[in-house]
Amino acid sequence: MSFKENTQEVDEKLAALITNSNAIRAVASAVEGTIGPKGLDIMLVDRFGEVTITNDGVTILKQMDVNHPAAKILINIAKAQQEEVGDGTTTATLMAGTMVSEGVGQILKGVPVARVIEGIKIGINKARETLESKIILVKDIDDPNLKNIALIAGRENRDIAELVTEAAKLVGKEKLKDKNYKLKDIIMSRAGAKNEVFLGLIIDKEKMNSQMPQEFQNPRVLLIDDALEPEEVAPEALRTEAGFARYLELKEEFKENLKKIIELKVNLVLVDKSINNEAEEVLTDAGIIALERVSRKDMEKICEHTGARIMKRLGLKKSVEEIQSYIGQADRVYEDERLKQLRIVGGKGTPMATVMVGAATEEIAGERERIAKDAASSLQAAVLYGMVPGGGAVEIAMSRALEKERNKIKGMAAYGIDCVISALKRPLAQIVYNSGYNPLEKVEEVIYTQTENKVSSIGINCDSGQLADMVELGVLDPARVKSYALKAAGEVSEAILRINTIIKKRDDVSTGQKTAQEPTMGINEMDF
Repeated sequence: MSFKENTQEVDEKLAALITNSNAIRAVASAVEGTIGPKGLDIMLVDRFGEVTITNDGVTILKQMDVNHPAAKILINIAKAQQEEVGDGTTTATLMAGTMVSEGVGQILKGVPVARVIEGIKIGINKARETLESKIILVKDIDDPNLKNIALIAGRENRDIAELVTEAAKLVGKEKLKDKNYKLKDIIMSRAGAKNEVFLGLIIDKEKMNSQMPQEFQNPRVLLIDDALEPEEVAPEALRTEAGFARYLELKEEFKENLKKIIELKVNLVLVDKSINNEAEEVLTDAGIIALERVSRKDMEKICEHTGARIMKRLGLKKSVEEIQSYIGQADRVYEDERLKQLRIVGGKGTPMATVMVGAATEEIAGERERIAKDAASSLQAAVLYGMVPGGGAVEIAMSRALEKERNKIKGMAAYGIDCVISALKRPLAQIVYNSGYNPLEKVEEVIYTQTENKVSSIGINCDSGQLADMVELGVLDPARVKSYALKAAGEVSEAILRINTIIKKRDDVSTGQKTAQEPTMGINEMDF
């Protein structure tokens, strides 16, 4: 291979790296203006003119029109972060963007990719160790810092922070410590609704007809995981005398089953599938509220809250005494006609809270629900894993620890640690910039003050631009959010920096599917 050919191959590989880096940086730049208390919103518009206004990082990333494969990797990591801890996607995106950009810069200077990745891994591990040493544990559900965490994650919406904090107290610390339980799942938002928290459930369904009762005190609840209608007989069987007799027998049996529901003094029947006309009429005449096509998820919640057990349609063949054990109870059930919802309050099973976030319009309702879910996720993460100083302060403390670690590293891996150090400085720099101050000046002020005073919680008060102790100011973040964001940023960086060639698959002429056979080389740019 000639020197010219070798140079061309190297250039192509670097071009692939630079293209990927640019895609990652473009995604990061789309969300960077949203971070911090002074962050602004982004308007997303689809091809039909539907508008979403938000500064929620994962919502922006999910709805962005992105075609570049490297950018999709970053977006998928951000989605995973949202699913795992419910917040911190913007921080993870910013750090990943900086880490990749700095890594490419080091590679262009001649540092081998393997050494950069090695250094990034060392840096991520050391930073997470440092983070662990800064954790402040939540001792009690009444800890005032939990409300501060909800307020920060809730983007300074005090009413939302209060709703989420009150809901957490109703649910209790033990429930919040259950990793299978998600506090964010109890949050709803509707246009025209008022803010409220209550012990109970909201089912987004209307009763089957207006003649059914509006409400019950101390209702008895029955859930059927099937259609409420007679068992079917095959059309061919109906043509025979025996088949038709079986059909009449099943209809009579069904009527008897409905009588059992009435005899058991059930007030609320919720069915997974449909309720036929005959059953609807019988239940209405008996003064029973009935809902059909209730989701499995809602059915399970109702069971847990009321102490009911889900039964199959065939279960109605059992004796009245046996069916009795399937029935749950609550203090009250009623229909909110304006919002077209059914509410089950004060169940006799496990206490369950619901948060209703009010809003003026559907667009605002969607954003307020997202904000409340972030606040709830952050609060629960703090209860589970503890808190750390927020506002970018703890990231600076981690970067200071890495500066010391760098001096112990021999060889070029130290340049990979530099990438992590730069990434850790980025959140504070962007928060300060969004607040209208000089990021270079403020970041250096924080580094110097933390080092001199040996205090890891020093950051910048975004209202005054002055140095402040973030813990004293009540600016805290869940430790898990920071740890996962750092891990996610490291994974993205490693994945992107390892790619040195982009190959476009050809279309398989026979099937119209993509195939990796006979690839076209040198495709270094794709639509973004």
